Amino acid sequence: MDDTRKNIEPAIEPESAGTEEDEATLPEVEADIDLDADASGFAAGRAAIARAAKLAPSSPGVYRMIAASGDVLYVGKAKNIRKRILAYARPTGHVSRIARMIAATATIEFVTTATETEALLLEANLIKRLRPRFNVLLRDDKSFPYILITGDHPAPQICKHRGARNRKGDYYGPFASVWAVNRTITALERAFLVRSCSDTVFESRTRPCLLFQIKRCSGPCTNEIDPARYGELVREAKAFLGGRSRAVKDELAAEMDAAASDLDFERAAAIRDRLAALSAIQSQQGVNLRSTEEADVFAAHQEGGFTCIQVFFFRAGQNWGNRAYFPKADRSFSAAEVLGEFLAQFYDDKPCPREILLSHEIEDAALLAEALSIKSGRKVEVTAPRRGEKKLAVDHALANAREALGRKLADTASQQRLLAGLAGAFGLPRAPQRIEVYDNSHIQGTNAVGAMVVAGPEGFRKNQYRKFNIRSEDLTPGDDYAMMREVLTRRFRRLKAETPRDEAENGDAADSGAAAWPDLVLIDGGRGQLAVAQEVLSGLGVEGVALVGIAKGPDRDAGRETFFMAGREPFKMPPRDPVLYFVQRLRDEAHRFAIGSHRQRRRRDIREAGLQEIPGIGPIRKRALLRHFGTLKAIERASLGDLAHVPGINAETAKRIYDFFHESGR
Repeated sequence: MDDTRKNIEPAIEPESAGTEEDEATLPEVEADIDLDADASGFAAGRAAIARAAKLAPSSPGVYRMIAASGDVLYVGKAKNIRKRILAYARPTGHVSRIARMIAATATIEFVTTATETEALLLEANLIKRLRPRFNVLLRDDKSFPYILITGDHPAPQICKHRGARNRKGDYYGPFASVWAVNRTITALERAFLVRSCSDTVFESRTRPCLLFQIKRCSGPCTNEIDPARYGELVREAKAFLGGRSRAVKDELAAEMDAAASDLDFERAAAIRDRLAALSAIQSQQGVNLRSTEEADVFAAHQEGGFTCIQVFFFRAGQNWGNRAYFPKADRSFSAAEVLGEFLAQFYDDKPCPREILLSHEIEDAALLAEALSIKSGRKVEVTAPRRGEKKLAVDHALANAREALGRKLADTASQQRLLAGLAGAFGLPRAPQRIEVYDNSHIQGTNAVGAMVVAGPEGFRKNQYRKFNIRSEDLTPGDDYAMMREVLTRRFRRLKAETPRDEAENGDAADSGAAAWPDLVLIDGGRGQLAVAQEVLSGLGVEGVALVGIAKGPDRDAGRETFFMAGREPFKMPPRDPVLYFVQRLRDEAHRFAIGSHRQRRRRDIREAGLQEIPGIGPIRKRALLRHFGTLKAIERASLGDLAHVPGINAETAKRIYDFFHESGR
């Protein structure tokens, strides 16, 4: 047994291929089983647990219940590990979930800690990393965006940031979405006049930009404001974002009164406008915590065996947005139990506020507060308010959780009907649980990329999307058949090696994160692409996977697609059939992902080769474009008219540049 204290690295979550919208999906619900039908397994599990209990330490720590296959079934913490393990060895009194877990247990491992608080933090880390079947699992844990005020430039910049904090500066957040960040930055520009332009644009300016004209920037780039005064504006912005909004407003109010007393009415009016902008920031949302500068609000609602947890973020006296989560949990967990396990995982890799407000009393609230206080280096309170403004905020979050779960359940029911219709249209034995859709994207054979998107009963599974950089050296540029052959060969060869078909059918591959076998494969293409797919799967010995080719209609008209399947004549679906619309959504999502992956690869090549890759763009025009727009990204986003206004760029060259960045690909 491992009874040494260990430092576990934070879990690394897979990168999402989706958009900024929350892509949370409803988890499968564990089905109850008849314990009597597996009495021998239960007895064997109890015996294994009893043996492990003899060696278990009587100290705080974390235990891992492990199956015969080596998979971790459950991670738990305890103040006394031996007492907790012995509780599992009782012959009766277990709920169905615990009984199933005991029956599957072959051994137990332990990690001791100095305190129960350390055990709580380690437990959350291990759950996120190992994703055990019988724990509550936090899904769709995408990183949150932050506001960054840079610290590596004489005139600091305010901008949005996501990911590793490699740049020097002060970070404020989290925000629920990029939309909330952009809205707040716009308001802060009006209130504090801090620049948001990049350093490259800042250095190239010779006159103030439009933001200065509309009073959203103080113009430090052209010395419209002296550095000392600009530094004071930055200090005020940091103070406001850091939670001292009342002090900042009081300072500005005193400054405005002083300016008015000195008859400097123009300065007083400017400060008045800044105060109005600050007030607008704190009154944009219908629900704000006026009495609390910094808090997160969590509300859990259960229905139909599922749980939705709605999270609201309040910072600097304002609402910084909300997000809904649908954690994977057995239906035997109560809302309070799901919420308690969710919180420790949620803050495993995120900074926490001074106050956490909950809709339910959780069992380890004091322990969680102590752990988060130690982690953050300041006192953190975890409470379930019963009255007042905080209770109203929790009730508002609970109403949002109820509505979000209702929408998700309705969407899931609709998705099930569409999958059943898909099975009928393609003659499948049952509704497919995993659909894979393949497409290729390239421009005249260059930067060729294959893409796979995945869908199922809960919608698109964006964390399981895959892209394939086409790398065959003997491939003829633009040969779609050869590209599809390479993509499918690489995908199914790896699938066979990593997840044999019998294991995928008997296990829970989707939940464990392992690659699962598809019930249906859709190929964007006609008879030729279908023949290639059949050849690849036959050569690899893969059977039982339905293959369908989707050929676009005349003039690529949606609604007139022709479907190709082995052993059937080509057929069409009725123009207004919901199943046809569903298939179109699947195909369009694959096309969107393939095009996006292709453009990413092409942009990388452009950065490496420079703008000279565009015909007619040499070093002189390249310098003119960069001087005018500042960055390559700005050039890519520029309109045709903006490009034509660059010195040395005529209408024909502007059109060539615009087309280069906006070609749709195949």
